[in-house]
Parts: sequence; structure tokens; C-alpha cells
Amino acid sequence: MEHIAHEIVKDYIIEHLDKSDDIPQFEVYTVWKCKALQNWKFLISSTLLDGMYYELTFNGDENEWYLDAYKKFENRIIGWPDRKDAPQTEDNNDGTDNRIFNSTDTV
Repeated sequence: MEHIAHEIVKDYIIEHLDKSDDIPQFEVYTVWKCKALQNWKFLISSTLLDGMYYELTFNGDENEWYLDAYKKFENRIIGWPDRKDAPQTEDNNDGTDNRIFNSTDTV
């Protein structure tokens, strides 16, 4: 089942590459997978540096696949102000609340 999921994603990636470029060498790999009853769910990524990841679901009742493609835009640390160990804040007087993190802080 996993090799089918990889082929579906690889075909999708090739279909959506810029047509004026050569097809680059890349691999697809499973980040996470789960089977529940007759259904499968895969989170898949590739070695391309495009920030994309793919959610692939196999519906065993209907014998069909569903593909969702996502692009990662940002990875942000969000502080938790009500926690006793929350980082200190600094007021910029512009309506923003910037967290001050030290390399030893945990979030």
C-alpha cells in the first residue's frame, strides 16, 4: 500500500513541476502513516526543497485515494503567557508583543 501512495505523490509532483525545467532527481518518503479498519492515512514529503507535504488517504470502502497537497509557509514559536515558565515579553509600543527567548528556554 505504501508504494502505491509514494507513486501517487511522485506522479503529482512531476505533474506540477515547471514544464520548462528538466525533471529533477528526487525521492518521496513517508513521514507518518496509520491504518484504521480498512482505511490508510499517509503524510508524505519529498527531497525537493519546495516546502510541500502531502496527505494521502485510502478509503477502503470505496477503493479510492484522496490527495491533499500543502505548502509550509512558516514555522513559528508561540509563547504561552499563562504559564509560570513563559518567556518574558518586550513591548515595542507598536501593538506587537515580542517574546524574548534564551537558548535555554523551553516552550
